Amino acid sequence: MTSIFTQRNLGKRTDVLIIGGGIVGCGLLRDLSLHDVDAVLIDKKDFTSQTSNSSSKMLHGGIRYLENFDFKLVFEALHEKNLWLKLAPHLAKERKFYLPTFSDSKRPLWMLKIGLFLYDFLSSFQNRPHQMASASQTLKDLNGIRSHGLKGAGIYYDAVVDDGKLTLEVLYDAVLNPKCRALNYVSLADLKLPNEEQDHFVATLKDELTGETTTILAKDVVFATGPFTDQVLADIEGLKWKPCLLPSKGSHLWISKQALPVTESLVMVGKDDRVIFVIPWHDRVLVGTTEKVMNGEMFDLRPSQEEITYLLDALKDYFPDKNISSSDILGSFAGVRPLVKESDTNDLGKTAREHKVFSPHERVRVIVGGKYTTFRVMVQEVARELCLKNNQAYSSEHTKRALRQPSIIPAFTNKELDAASRELIWRHELPRIEDDLLLRRAGKIDS
Repeated sequence: MTSIFTQRNLGKRTDVLIIGGGIVGCGLLRDLSLHDVDAVLIDKKDFTSQTSNSSSKMLHGGIRYLENFDFKLVFEALHEKNLWLKLAPHLAKERKFYLPTFSDSKRPLWMLKIGLFLYDFLSSFQNRPHQMASASQTLKDLNGIRSHGLKGAGIYYDAVVDDGKLTLEVLYDAVLNPKCRALNYVSLADLKLPNEEQDHFVATLKDELTGETTTILAKDVVFATGPFTDQVLADIEGLKWKPCLLPSKGSHLWISKQALPVTESLVMVGKDDRVIFVIPWHDRVLVGTTEKVMNGEMFDLRPSQEEITYLLDALKDYFPDKNISSSDILGSFAGVRPLVKESDTNDLGKTAREHKVFSPHERVRVIVGGKYTTFRVMVQEVARELCLKNNQAYSSEHTKRALRQPSIIPAFTNKELDAASRELIWRHELPRIEDDLLLRRAGKIDS
């Protein structure tokens, strides 16, 4: 077997070493690539195998954040959502979302209408205008929705996305520049900070599949490790990292369309006031998410039985005649949101989703928090600084270019994984094991 370090043309030096191959790390690598900066990205697992492949599969402003008065975040996210609808129409699709309201709901129709107008306003009216539906229209549009107490629904527009494929296509676009390399299943085994004798970081990299190690010198290091940030940085001598995250586990279920034959997306509100999305895909229905404070091991998570029961109970409340049970679950997944701690609350529902950039060393940057939707703007502060340090002019317009290498297996399709497609994926899409190919490149359900 050829060494991954040789196969991916890893040299002995780089200007920027990026730790983390989720959407933020891949977005930063692409930004640097488009500015011709030498950079290397590593991930301990496969690219986009954790949080960035475990979202609610949406590009959205975050309508629930209006109640927290996070208007700046909603404005930014809505504009990014509408940008990606134009840049990657093969990966992101506009979708209408219904917000049903009942006689016992906390938010009556008049309140929904105000909120939805504000949502449209914050999009600079780029969103398709919201609508209001009567109870009879809602019953017609949402097959099987509970009729008892139903008052109607607000309708607004966001986007669904293949989050894993968007992350991967951002990465593929980045590595078209030979100055930018990306290595999966490669961890940061050790990092020595610059000193009087050595002006570079000395990073020891380990291939998690073969055990092989190598070292690389880097001028700057960026951590884009999402919910793993506190764990990763705690092990690096000299950084004196202070934990900053309140990790939140979110779980999702894939439900059979035979059991839940809805054709429109909707937002359910749980009895504890948590928001749950129901989103029909071409051959199944996505239901999620939960919010649960997370401690301990966070890699390759699965939904707990408690979370599965919670989501099924919410479906039974909204669709009482469908008799949806665990036997209707086709698959499931879970991930961890990297929420940044607020000084005055541990309430996950009220924790802000804005990102922050920390600098525990003058040449170390740590990007935490934020939303999947806003990844492009999240990395710009760091990308600009690194470009200028490397004598490259910076333009935020570069990342508004379309992605140049589409996936072999398109999103939102049932295209068969034939021998020819399999060969192309192995050659061009950087998988290292069979699960990488099946779950993230071919889009098979992980049950």
